[in-house]
Amino acid sequence: MRRHTIAPRHDWQRIVEEQGVVYPLTRHPDDTLRPYWDESAYYSFTLAEVEALEAVVEELHRLCLDAAAHIVAEDRFADFGITDRKLAGLVADSWRRRDEVPSLYGRFDLRYGSGTEPESGTDGGTAKLLEYNADTPTSLVEAASAQWFWMEDRFPGADQWNSLHERLVEAWRKQRPLLQPGPVHFAHTQADELGEDLMTVAYLRETAEQAGLSTVALSVEDIGWDRLSGRFVDLQLGFIRTCFKLYPWEWLATDRFGPHVLDTLDNGGGSGTTCWIEPAWKMLLSNKALLAILWERNPGHPHLLPAYLDGPRELAATTGYVAKPLLGREGAGITVHRPGEPVPDSQADGEEAYCYQELCPLPDVDGNRVVLGAWVVGDEAAGLGIRESAGLITDEYARFIPHIVV
Repeated sequence: MRRHTIAPRHDWQRIVEEQGVVYPLTRHPDDTLRPYWDESAYYSFTLAEVEALEAVVEELHRLCLDAAAHIVAEDRFADFGITDRKLAGLVADSWRRRDEVPSLYGRFDLRYGSGTEPESGTDGGTAKLLEYNADTPTSLVEAASAQWFWMEDRFPGADQWNSLHERLVEAWRKQRPLLQPGPVHFAHTQADELGEDLMTVAYLRETAEQAGLSTVALSVEDIGWDRLSGRFVDLQLGFIRTCFKLYPWEWLATDRFGPHVLDTLDNGGGSGTTCWIEPAWKMLLSNKALLAILWERNPGHPHLLPAYLDGPRELAATTGYVAKPLLGREGAGITVHRPGEPVPDSQADGEEAYCYQELCPLPDVDGNRVVLGAWVVGDEAAGLGIRESAGLITDEYARFIPHIVV
């Protein structure tokens, strides 16, 4: 893996906005606008690297499914903050009937590459799992579409680890028999001010339509409840039988209409119910507690980092650790603790729900901290998106960098 600098295309901002990246700039705390889509650099990989990473991603996905089976079998929902027994039962049922419930995609965030951190003993060629977002992953439009068109402009005839579009269309086509009759509704939240959620949902809706599905777009806030029929409805009072929502399950299950969601949850083709995509069992794979379960079941695995739920244990004195809230996006609430630093009282006493993962600093490549976002569609590796940040935490100020395969 190598980083290269390159001159951006003329009028690049207009180009990527027309391709769906309507959020090409990020406003920073000093009120300056800086590129989120950053084509002043790119990464190159060898085909052998990509093939090895594909195998890693599919192995990690397999381990995650094994962990989900263990969580359900051993009733470990409390470790994930799922204390409502009705919700836990529905998640368990969703998992047991997963072959009857559609599921689309997810994104692994991986540490990969040789950096300059002296305290990091990680082999540069060994990918390490940082987390898995299998419920509401974003950065899809830029990974699937914009960087492909960038490659065609800048490196005609080159290749890219990117079969996202084709695999998404095929996934909708294959899972069509699992969908309820009628159109598939696609919902995003109006709380999204940048337009990223809106465009992610719009892109996924396009892939569904290319698979031959009828679709309807609306916002989560515009979903209504018809008391007479006991059904969710859209703005035209049409029943919402199948809905892709870019809206976390922990919100969906607990907001105002949460009880109706649980009462009408379709875990396998029931009439009078709503089939939500992603399914409820994906709650288990998007919760940072998964990292501790993975390590517990696969100690010493070369692609996992030590992680615990009851405190940082030996990590506080040896490698340092990262405290991650069980739920959260864009690095919110994550704190980095170097070896030997005092453990905060709230963490030492277990007062707050965190996952404590070994500190394995992101590689420092020319002053940039790089993280790989490796995509899964169905159960197969499907593509790569790369983000860079200035610090150890990949937050809302990170930049998306395209790549090619040489």
